[in-house]
Amino acid sequence: MSAVLETAAPFVAPAPGFWQRARHSPSFVIGLVLSAFVVLAAGLSFVWTPHDPYAIDMALKLKAPDAQNWLGTDAFGRDVASLLLVGARASIAVGVIAVGIGLAIGTALGLLASARRGWVEEIIMRLSDFAFAFPAILSAIMLTAVFGPGMVNAIVAIGIYNIPTFARITRASANAVWSREFVLAARACGKGRMAITLEHVLPNVLSVLVVQATIRFAVAILAEAALSYLGLGTQPPQPSWGRMLSEAQTLMFQAPRLAVFPGLAIALAVLGLNLLGDGLRDLLDPRLARKR
Repeated sequence: MSAVLETAAPFVAPAPGFWQRARHSPSFVIGLVLSAFVVLAAGLSFVWTPHDPYAIDMALKLKAPDAQNWLGTDAFGRDVASLLLVGARASIAVGVIAVGIGLAIGTALGLLASARRGWVEEIIMRLSDFAFAFPAILSAIMLTAVFGPGMVNAIVAIGIYNIPTFARITRASANAVWSREFVLAARACGKGRMAITLEHVLPNVLSVLVVQATIRFAVAILAEAALSYLGLGTQPPQPSWGRMLSEAQTLMFQAPRLAVFPGLAIALAVLGLNLLGDGLRDLLDPRLARKR
């Protein structure tokens, strides 16, 4: 019996061979580089920006890119490069917190549903179905009507939208683990359901959750940009990529670059996270890893 239990190896840091295989995964490498670039841009904005992103100078309105303003200025004379750097903060903050909310609550609910089964599982899954009827943007509109627009309401709306996604994925993955031999052996030894969940089930579904969290991070960045574009997310004077797009739409023929730069930033951030998620899926899935 103990020999069977030893097969339930918990999720640990990737083995040394992980990085050797990762270097040969184009999706992982490109995704990691793009994602790191966005994170570094957000971190750099805390200590340095080319100009003050909050400084308005109408004399420099719609200035073309030059040595002083690398990406030019917007309709208020603000430096576009500085706005992009600081705007990365909002995207990273919303993504981390919103995905964290969904990951923590959704994983707990999914594990509970898988462990308890019966009416508990049915209630959790039906609540998840109900939550799917309210996408992030619709939830943000409802919260805005009650509490007013702002980043906090955007984070809550996106976080709530992520909960049923993680709950369903966790439940499906955990159900597969519950049918494994080492779990059956642990139950035969007298271990309770919660102990088995924490010691055996959760470690074996972490890799799936890591991949899903990376992908949902990209979705959260898109949702934050959409909410800011609609005026429901990050509020002035805090820079936001989505609001930069909103402000640029009336100047498409005068200064199309004002829409190109934030749009490109959003596209690269989302592309990087999606590629990183695909790369992690290929590297962490034992079946796919064996094919390499």
